[in-house]
Amino acid sequence: MIGTVLNWWAWVETVLSVIIGTPIVAVIYVFTAPFDKGRYAAGRAFRLVAVFATRINGLWNFHTRGRLADPRRPYVVVANHESYADVFLISCFPWEMKWLSKDTMFKIPCMGWMMQMAGDIKLVRGDRDSTLNAIAQCRDRLTKRVSVMIFPEGTRSRTHEMLPFKDGAFRLAIEAQAPILPIAVAGTRNAMAKGTFKFLRSRALAQVLEPIDTKGMTLSDIAQLKAMTRERIEAGRRVLAAELGIAMPPVSSPEPAAV
Repeated sequence: MIGTVLNWWAWVETVLSVIIGTPIVAVIYVFTAPFDKGRYAAGRAFRLVAVFATRINGLWNFHTRGRLADPRRPYVVVANHESYADVFLISCFPWEMKWLSKDTMFKIPCMGWMMQMAGDIKLVRGDRDSTLNAIAQCRDRLTKRVSVMIFPEGTRSRTHEMLPFKDGAFRLAIEAQAPILPIAVAGTRNAMAKGTFKFLRSRALAQVLEPIDTKGMTLSDIAQLKAMTRERIEAGRRVLAAELGIAMPPVSSPEPAAV
């Protein structure tokens, strides 16, 4: 009974946070857009809506670890993807980054509008033109000194094993000569499992890992960069999982994935 009540409260407060946050983000967008070409202020306001919803969710105990010395240094940020709750958890890091997200998210009233005002990047899966445009948009954000956030698995994993990483984020980082910033996530799978929108009780952690410099790398180094990043995230998430008391399967070698 208590779990059902908390689940309903989590939905109510999340929806209300989005509805109330929309005009606030809109006002910040209108007043900052003329001089804030990277939409840093509007984007950060949008992310804080997610932070607020996370903090008052009675079922979630989410924490992040690690900071950036210069939040305006642009990174290609990549993280493992366990559930929709990853978005809430990673938004709690105290800097702005633009998210590469599937187009259906932009169609959600209020939230989709805030994503557009924040300068997040739309991707239609399987559409080559959309992919090329999304990559161009990512480059644009990086040139405006704003990091971009990409889940290299492309979708949420149904198990504790990570899915193969796609090439896109690593190609972008090398072409832009921007460093990769890996983030390890653990615990969100229990917060909102794939295949359900039910909020569940969960403790989750996200840890910033050592950045990987791409200076001097060429496209022939994509596989190496991808493997290095995956290894770093795999090790990081296992440390977090152990702290959270989550049993993990043995490490397996994934099949290579295309873009």
